[in-house]
Amino acid sequence: MLKSRNFITFGLAVALCVAYRPVAAQENSTVVAEIGDHKVTTEELQQREASKMLQTRNKYYLAERDALDQLISEEVLEMQAGREGVSVDELLKRHVIAQGKEPTEDQLRFYYEQVDTDQPFEAVRDKILDSVHQVRLKKAHDAYVSSVRSQFNVLIELAPPSAHVDIANAPRRGPLNAPVQLVEFADYECPYCQKVHAELKQLREELGDKVALVYKDFPLPMHSMAEKAAEATRCADAQGKFWEFHDALFETRKLQVADLKQEARTLKLDTARFDQCLDSGEQAGTVKKDLAEGQRLGLSGTPSFFANGHFLSGAVSYAKLRETVEQELAPPATSKQAAVLVPAKDAAQK
Repeated sequence: MLKSRNFITFGLAVALCVAYRPVAAQENSTVVAEIGDHKVTTEELQQREASKMLQTRNKYYLAERDALDQLISEEVLEMQAGREGVSVDELLKRHVIAQGKEPTEDQLRFYYEQVDTDQPFEAVRDKILDSVHQVRLKKAHDAYVSSVRSQFNVLIELAPPSAHVDIANAPRRGPLNAPVQLVEFADYECPYCQKVHAELKQLREELGDKVALVYKDFPLPMHSMAEKAAEATRCADAQGKFWEFHDALFETRKLQVADLKQEARTLKLDTARFDQCLDSGEQAGTVKKDLAEGQRLGLSGTPSFFANGHFLSGAVSYAKLRETVEQELAPPATSKQAAVLVPAKDAAQK
């Protein structure tokens, strides 16, 4: 059994460390059609038909990633159980089930008050207790698996789908040669974009010049103030204060035209020039160019990110955002050790 587990561990290590990037590179150069003398490759298909393919490829990636995370969790639990000399079931009983606390009657009654039911508390108490047990058990299980995973060198090479994004003239915060160029398509009226704004600032503070943030406008049609707000930041950019204006809009969330003009005064811009730029729609074409690119890529919401071209969509957590950037910072798979899933302390001794 132990030899079998070691073999599986080694196989998983190879799958994580070696397989993905070379295969991806090979697939991108695969010829999928020939039109006369022209050979159509997977890469060309993905770039020219991005609006049709990116979201579909991303759904497949998310399913793949969920399956991979499940596989890794099962693997590290079995390895931890082996270290403690018990079965996985016994391991979970010891570290998850045995650590659970029974809810008090007051907690159960509080839960009952949140439930839409006409039945008395006594009639549904057992069901409520079972529900609370299940919720607490899942949280405890997830927390324990996370703690176990942190004890092993788990390196994930599975990368999101990628696409080419034009960032030549886009506003950038950070060096042009930063190892990771993180492109954000965002909308100033989008609450998720407003939330992630602080997290992007934190990312730059923690990683410094390892990551550059590139901003692209993608005002959504249901947000009536978003497009004009985007134009205002471009008018400010014409006076060298794009990022100051950009930050202010996400932080104050004041997007009425009068508010935009007041912000220009606060930032001590040439207000006559700014007002004329905003009122005339001088920067509307710049915003629409970003919007058209997002549509070409098949984007349907904000925020949407591309880390060195790799797609990351939706209201992602800070942990996921940072993990994606760190994955891009990691050395190529071929330079990594094959033995990935080994205890961190054991790896340090090798």
